Amino acid sequence: MPFGGLQRAGLRGGDTIIVNGATGYFASGAVMLAIAMGAGRVIAAGRKEYALESVRAAFGPRVIPAVVTGESDHDLATLRKAANGAADVALDLLGSASSTSTTLSSLRALKRGGRLVLMGSAEVPLQLSFREMLANDWEVVGQFMYDRIAPGQLADLAAKGLLDLTQVKVKTFRLPEFKHAVDAAAAMQGLDLTAIVP
Repeated sequence: MPFGGLQRAGLRGGDTIIVNGATGYFASGAVMLAIAMGAGRVIAAGRKEYALESVRAAFGPRVIPAVVTGESDHDLATLRKAANGAADVALDLLGSASSTSTTLSSLRALKRGGRLVLMGSAEVPLQLSFREMLANDWEVVGQFMYDRIAPGQLADLAAKGLLDLTQVKVKTFRLPEFKHAVDAAAAMQGLDLTAIVP
């Protein structure tokens, strides 16, 4: 659940956050949660423009789509433009990435003292520069899952009307339709959710 990563990032009301991999299942949820937590600007970074636009359409003008290509200089310029300068924090939710280029671009698009939280995965190492890290007082931290009290806090956000769950697209299947449910779950992206009901 990306809630733990947003908490670890220290996201505060009004902050600008980059969510890297925002077209994916968990990362689009992170965009939704960042809005609920009061982010002033959420940079939804990903490769599929149409999917980023659907996330923006769901959550409004505080979501700024940023189409990345994997080319570091281009992506850094794109992220900084979307952030209107530089972001306060970043959350990386790439899954089994074959490159860490956009992760590094997200880091380099942070303000001095910014924090990058890693919750995704990559098949290659993340090459950090000591010089850049020290010169910018950046933090890079890993976060697996969330604190035990996070589910209650998440439910509280929903109960208070801050977390808009109406944007989640739920497909339900009965237990005898299990194979169809698995196929639907494999095709999920963005704000899709597959559920099996009795």
